[in-house]
Amino acid sequence: GCEYMTGGRVVVLGPTGRNFGAGMSGGVAYVHDPDGTFPSRVNFEMLSLETPDAEDLAEVRELVERHAGATESSLATAMLADWDRAAGSFVKVMPNDLRRVLDAVALAEAEGLDVVETIMASSQK
Repeated sequence: GCEYMTGGRVVVLGPTGRNFGAGMSGGVAYVHDPDGTFPSRVNFEMLSLETPDAEDLAEVRELVERHAGATESSLATAMLADWDRAAGSFVKVMPNDLRRVLDAVALAEAEGLDVVETIMASSQK
């Protein structure tokens, strides 16, 4: 899944295959991992796993709601019926390069620095 993904958002409600995210350089994926086995199927060369924050989970919920409405998915409907439990089982998949850029932007904004210069400096690391 998400091989060579360069942007956008993906929400995965079911199991994934191995080598998830190989070549993923942009975008963000949220994977439902109720049994905690997803990390064993991730390509960590370019990716890191994070815990989704409240803003992430609001976006995930909205996407799951849209999916349930469009497809009448019984899985999505069940997740929404017990959202607190389902939400706690999502993992955020973040490309390392994208994380560096986002962190550089946040730092530049917080310190009043030039955002472009800060991003360029972070890409040299």
